[in-house]
Order: sequence, then structure tokens, then C-alpha cells
Amino acid sequence: MIMNLVEMINVNRQYGSGRTLVEALHPTNFSLNSGEFIGIYGPSGSGKTTFLTILGLLQSPTQGKIFVNGRDMTKMTSREKTDLRFNKFGFVLQASNLIPFLTVKEQFKVVDKFTTSRRRKMNQNELLNLLDLQDVAHNYPSSLSGGERQRAAIARALYNNPDIILADEPTASLDSSRAEQVVQFLANIAHESQKGVIMITHDTRLLAATDHVYEMRDGFLRQQN
Repeated sequence: MIMNLVEMINVNRQYGSGRTLVEALHPTNFSLNSGEFIGIYGPSGSGKTTFLTILGLLQSPTQGKIFVNGRDMTKMTSREKTDLRFNKFGFVLQASNLIPFLTVKEQFKVVDKFTTSRRRKMNQNELLNLLDLQDVAHNYPSSLSGGERQRAAIARALYNNPDIILADEPTASLDSSRAEQVVQFLANIAHESQKGVIMITHDTRLLAATDHVYEMRDGFLRQQN
């Protein structure tokens, strides 16, 4: 059954005031459903990352409301928001943000430590195999290639079996072939496991695998298909 996972209602984000006021995100209405893979593109500085971090509860909007599984995020305490992030969201950022003193397989321990949800996690070995990381499972990040680090970050983000996956340029450090594989993997996760996936990318060729495409420009989000 299709379910509304996240909804934004008239959400905006402003910085500064008076003559220095910057509208990083203009009033935006947006929703993400289960089983949906959404792609967002646009030039640097257009507001894509601001949009994604607000949607993922990493920063608060200036105005507007965000509902996660029908719950009003604006009425939650900081602790409740933190719990929601760890248990409902999976983040894949441009920088892999792996813990340098943990091996690839040990990265999963970070998720175990902060997760309070009782839902079944994804199988670690299956994730490593799916992302072709089995041969480097016991390596530290410093000995990995850029592509391997990014795939390890994706594995860690998916391990908690999140309902919502937010990927900010997840293929930036990958070659074309590997990038297409990762995007297809995200599409499969959305469609087969009924997750909601949002991917920000500069490579418009990768948008073919998504269900809907949005353009972000000057803080305005507009659906293209």
C-alpha cells in the first residue's frame, strides 16, 4: 500500500535579515510516498542541499510544517527529532563521513549504537555483497578508493532499513558504470522494498531511473515530470 512518508507544507528557509536577507528555499510544498524514487537536479547554490537537510530534520525551516508519517515535526522536541532521524532516515552525503578508525564492516556498529527501533535491520553481508564490498569488509577507510568509501557509506545508510533515504550526490566519486549501478540499486530499494528515496545529482543522465524529476533553481523547486 502506498503511504505518504514525508510532506512539506509551505516550508521556506531564510538567512540574515533586512538587506542581507537570503531566501535559500522559497515556500515549498512537497511529498514523498513509499515506493517512490525522486531525482532533483540544479546548479550549485540553488538550494538543493538546504531542501534535503530540512526534509531530513537536520535543520529547521523558517516557516511551514513538515509531517513524517503523519506526525508534525514542528511540534517535536529535539530528542524526538534525533530519534526520528536515526530510526526513519538513511543519509548518503557527498562526503562519505566514515569513521576512520573503524573497518567497513565495523561502520555498522555506529548504527547499532544509536538506533532504538526494533525493526529488523538489513543483513550486513548481503549489503556488502550487493555493493561489491565483500573483499574490503575488513579494510579501514584510508585504504579504500573514493568509490569504495562512497559505497560503504551507502551500505551503512541502508543497514538500519530506513523508510526514507536521502542521497546528496551519492555518485559524485564514482565512474559512469558504477554510478549507474548505484542509482539502479537505489531504484530497486525504493520499488521492491517500498522505501522513499530522494537523490540529488548534477548528472542528469542518471535521472532516467527515477520516477519523478524536480529542478531546483534559485530556491524554487519545480516538478519536471
